[in-house]
Amino acid sequence: MLAQLFFFIVLLVLLRKFAWGPLMGVMKQREDHIANEIETAEKNRQEAERASREANEQLQKTRQEAQAIIEEAKKAGQKQEQDIIASARKEADRIKEAAQEEINNEKEKAIQALQDQVATLSVQIATKVIEKEINAQDQEKLISEYIKEVGEER
Repeated sequence: MLAQLFFFIVLLVLLRKFAWGPLMGVMKQREDHIANEIETAEKNRQEAERASREANEQLQKTRQEAQAIIEEAKKAGQKQEQDIIASARKEADRIKEAAQEEINNEKEKAIQALQDQVATLSVQIATKVIEKEINAQDQEKLISEYIKEVGEER
């Protein structure tokens, strides 16, 4: 029994040295490898979260810039609209003034032409009256004829 106990202890020592030691070494390596993998995965997760935060911040910044550009474009459009309206009003006022001036000129020309016609007509009537002595009835007839002539000339 002592021999068996001795061989059992020797067997345990040999197993410990040749089997258990290498087995525990492999287990330790595996444990270290798994721990490294977990640590790497955690670092990758943190890096991904950081990258995600940065991307979200960049996206938010880009949205703000786009909104600012849109607002600026709206303001520029409104200013351009106001400029166009002001320009159109100035042009309309200029055209209106020119038309009014042309109307006044044409009115003056018409008045002048009418005065010239009246003067000519008066001279013609005076010539006719001087050429022949007429009575009131003949004078009325003469005036009516000249009025008809003036109406036909127009």
